[in-house]
Amino acid sequence: MVLRIDAAAFTAWTELCVASLSSTRAEIDAMNVFPVPDSDTGTNAYLTFVSGAEAVADAPADLELPALVRHYLDGLLTGARGNSGVILSQLVRGCFAGLPLDGEVDAAHVAEAFERATDASYVAVGDPKEGTILSVARAASEGARRAAEEGRDARDAFTIAAAAARKGLRRTPEQMEVLARAGVVDAGGRALVVVLDATEQALTGRMPDPVSATVPVPVAAGDDLVEGGPGYEVMYLLDADDDRIAELRRALAPLGDSLVVVGGDGLWNVHVHVDDVGAAIEAGIAAGHPRRITVTHFADQVARQRRSAGRRVVVVATTGPGITALCEQAGAVAVPFTRDEPLGGDLVRRTILGTDADEVIVLPNNQRYVGLFEAAAKEARQSGVRVAVIPTAAQVQGLAALAVHDAGIDFDDDVVAMSSAAGHTAHGAVTVATEPGMTMVGPCVAGDVLGVVSGDFAVVGGGQLEVAAAVLERLLSPASELVTVVTGHGAEEDLGPALVRHLARSRPDVDAEVHEGGQENYPLFLAVE
Repeated sequence: MVLRIDAAAFTAWTELCVASLSSTRAEIDAMNVFPVPDSDTGTNAYLTFVSGAEAVADAPADLELPALVRHYLDGLLTGARGNSGVILSQLVRGCFAGLPLDGEVDAAHVAEAFERATDASYVAVGDPKEGTILSVARAASEGARRAAEEGRDARDAFTIAAAAARKGLRRTPEQMEVLARAGVVDAGGRALVVVLDATEQALTGRMPDPVSATVPVPVAAGDDLVEGGPGYEVMYLLDADDDRIAELRRALAPLGDSLVVVGGDGLWNVHVHVDDVGAAIEAGIAAGHPRRITVTHFADQVARQRRSAGRRVVVVATTGPGITALCEQAGAVAVPFTRDEPLGGDLVRRTILGTDADEVIVLPNNQRYVGLFEAAAKEARQSGVRVAVIPTAAQVQGLAALAVHDAGIDFDDDVVAMSSAAGHTAHGAVTVATEPGMTMVGPCVAGDVLGVVSGDFAVVGGGQLEVAAAVLERLLSPASELVTVVTGHGAEEDLGPALVRHLARSRPDVDAEVHEGGQENYPLFLAVE
């Protein structure tokens, strides 16, 4: 069967990789013992591929495949996290460099792409070791080459490469003593297997055989985590001419270990473990212009992870089946309510305690429910559960907060990020008056369309689009970047798309997205971030 890669299939693959790494990142984090047992390999791999997928989502809709792949590879490179994330970005970069993006792909192309990727990753690592993600990559490339020599097609080559990678992963404890002692396979190699399995699934529709997770023996962490090992991870993006990179590698190599430098065409991602942070950064300054510099003290990182090692859940009060589905798709526990069936204290309390989580973040999404959730949170804290209630007053504030939720970071950092996202989201709505009354902007009669800005009536008009546009104008500011439109019951036909078209004419610099929320009483919710 002929294999051609198109933009839609490529985009679906990027999303499947993210979903697969999301579901396995806790498992991968738990088996992370090399090069340092900092329990973040799964999270780093996940965040790296999220960065790539976001770059694709933000790309213009009419991009041809080669340009779309370039967006993705740039996203992977600039968003790569940790040792394994950087290597994974190089593997993907090398692989796509060997695949024809404008024609048929055969098994020979797949084999060449895998070999190119593996060779590039070995070159990128300062001190390559077997029993790591590199060994798993080599096993995959050997499987792809075998498929090509047997005359198999491209899909079979990907399938055989993924199977060979799984076998290579099982061999890693035989190649590295620290893995054998801990009773685990290599965490970075496991992340690569997840990506290859997702690739096989995307191409064939078949679910690969699962790789059983092994439980690690706890590894004691001292000040530097491993005896004699460096205490800090230094990462930065580097704008530098390609001919300066060899000199950079020579300067960084004596400073520590786990050196990985990937990239090309003037943009590089540098990763190294050192004790002398200043020297690592100075080496980058000598080679070019380092930016987005991050320094992690491993001992502090492990201490934070031990404090927040429990399961974390987000509980969200939702109105409308569409909004409920959006929140559940994001992994949250939704507590639906309607005007006829409001939330009660017993349901809220049972929901929080019923999550069986050690950490809970609550998004009430309605001012009258904040106190209800606070009372339930106080009771849950007495049972040892860590609970934070972010006082969101609107559904769209909750969606903004949920969009930045990251269970892989410290609990307090997660709460701060979600609170900031909610707080910086201006919100409004459109509803229809059911009886005569007086608003802050004058009288209304039954059937008038009312515009709500930050909880107060601010517009009275005759048409939903007219009022929605007026509300949107009040919410927008020069710094606005994204408008979210959520349609509900009673929305006029084409209301969401028509409002987006209006926005495109008045503020072409602002992006927009439309969701069908299905909420009652409000034909439209609006958010501006």
